[in-house]
Amino acid sequence: MRHFGHISPSVRQDLFHQEPAEFTAASPSRMLAAALGATLYSPATRPALAADIRKQALRGVVSMVLCLEDSISDGDVAGAEENLVRQFAELDADGVSGEELPLLFVRVRTPEQIPDLVRRLGSSVRRLAGFVIPKFTEGSGAGFLDALAETEERSGLARLYAMPVLETPDLLHLESRASTLAGIARTVDRHRERVLALRLGVTDFCSVYGLRRTPDMTAYDIQIVAGVIADVVNVLSRADGTGFTVTGPVWEYFRHQQRLFKPQLRRSPFLQEGVEELRTALIEHDLDGLLREIELDRANGLLGKTCIHPSHVTPVHALSVVSHEEFSDAQDILRPERNGGGVMRSAYTNKMNEVKPHRAWAERTMLRAEVFGVAKEDVGFVDLLTAGLQV
Repeated sequence: MRHFGHISPSVRQDLFHQEPAEFTAASPSRMLAAALGATLYSPATRPALAADIRKQALRGVVSMVLCLEDSISDGDVAGAEENLVRQFAELDADGVSGEELPLLFVRVRTPEQIPDLVRRLGSSVRRLAGFVIPKFTEGSGAGFLDALAETEERSGLARLYAMPVLETPDLLHLESRASTLAGIARTVDRHRERVLALRLGVTDFCSVYGLRRTPDMTAYDIQIVAGVIADVVNVLSRADGTGFTVTGPVWEYFRHQQRLFKPQLRRSPFLQEGVEELRTALIEHDLDGLLREIELDRANGLLGKTCIHPSHVTPVHALSVVSHEEFSDAQDILRPERNGGGVMRSAYTNKMNEVKPHRAWAERTMLRAEVFGVAKEDVGFVDLLTAGLQV
């Protein structure tokens, strides 16, 4: 797998100063966590799930979650599990290599589903990257992670990853937030080698107060949600080696809604020939709000994003590519001769690069550059988005 691997090599050469690196399910977990990108959710009840997975892989999706939890009704769970087993067997039988499929995770409801599904999947379990754990707290999460570790040991599998979802009311409520976060931190730290990333359930956060953001607003405009995101990053995503990758919240909209506010996309990046129509299409599908939220995700320490519609994938990946300017700054900061610190003017002569305070940012930027690539100096987001959408 590689990001933008679905576009032709000649187009990639035109776009990238440094192309995205290839990776597999066996790559180091630090690389995989950064490479998750737009993680596309799909109900496990879909009758053509195997075909959907193959189709989305050809469109650039590198991680998917097949959901047995909130996206399906309680009465459909048994049928969804049976369908999942059938669809994995189909994927396993069609001869497609693991490198040609996205990283596949199953979102379960109970710890008992983990060993049961692994047993029922049989040899096709090799297509499974791990499990998504809903409503994760210290009390509930430990059972899931213990079940995962025991299942991995009994089955002889190399590694099954966990992606806990942080979405419970006690994380939102101020009086219980600090102790809840501390408990989550203790739990995931005990299972650090198998916790790939932490995911945010912002829709559940909003539900606690009967809120729902409109297409004109990002998660960061809902102050009670923004506060939780900040605290999660504060406790669980520190750059001192103790932190985890935390992914961005889902964007709920994918069709045109009546708007109250002006579009959030400036015209100037879209003035090149034939691209104004792209700006119009993004606005008509309420993706200008998504683009702003992706930028705010990264500014607030999040990487990757939960997605519920294929149209969201390319924007997430296009905005994850490291700009040539960012790459230049990160390289300058990390030069061995500057280990002692200091301050210098950036190569682009438009900012100060201070070695010690900016080092953690530079290291994260270089990891993102490895998995998403570095754009050429004259290549911007619009070029990357256009190339990804034209496939």
